[in-house]
Amino acid sequence: MTAVLCDMDGVIISSEAHWKRHESEDIYPKVVPDQEVPPEETTGMYYREIYDYLDDNYGAAISQEEFLELFEAAGRQIYGEEADIVAGVPELLRDVRADGHGISLVTSSPHHWIDVVLDRFELEDDFDAIVSAADVEAGKPAPDVYQRAGRLAGEDPADCIAIEDSTNGASAAKAAGAFTIGFTGVHNGIDRSIPDVVAEDIDELRELLVERL
Repeated sequence: MTAVLCDMDGVIISSEAHWKRHESEDIYPKVVPDQEVPPEETTGMYYREIYDYLDDNYGAAISQEEFLELFEAAGRQIYGEEADIVAGVPELLRDVRADGHGISLVTSSPHHWIDVVLDRFELEDDFDAIVSAADVEAGKPAPDVYQRAGRLAGEDPADCIAIEDSTNGASAAKAAGAFTIGFTGVHNGIDRSIPDVVAEDIDELRELLVERL
């Protein structure tokens, strides 16, 4: 295997807990009042597709435009102020890249959020390709982002390793045919039956990557 396709939220930056807090306290009570949305249902999804999911499954009480404004406000705060880098992950990916393997960022976040993260944590030169859900027809759990990432890497996704922290993300990677590592070093919110293996921390993630590469 020659290319690593890496998720951003929950793998490179610790943003998922912040998203869950904003969603449970600020966003979902306005979108679906008096209903509880399990966080794992939408974790890893493209935020522009979450509205339709909530409307179809719970019934939305506000417009899509209002919903997007809430998400944009939360995104600015999370990526600009609250999220932290996951210790050891950027260094691990740089080591893998130095050994001649391609590293691509594959995320449900839109490019303007990705740019904030890359600039804030000085990651601009660490990826050979960046794929957002905004670049494809359907976001995670559909396989589109991983299929596109494979094409940009010049590889069949089946010859790539994906690193994912969420059920929706792991489902997308598996549907594209990638060998999938579930990473629980930041939070334990993934259905472990979906990825091929699970890394509990950065040391185990390094061992699994070395073994597969």
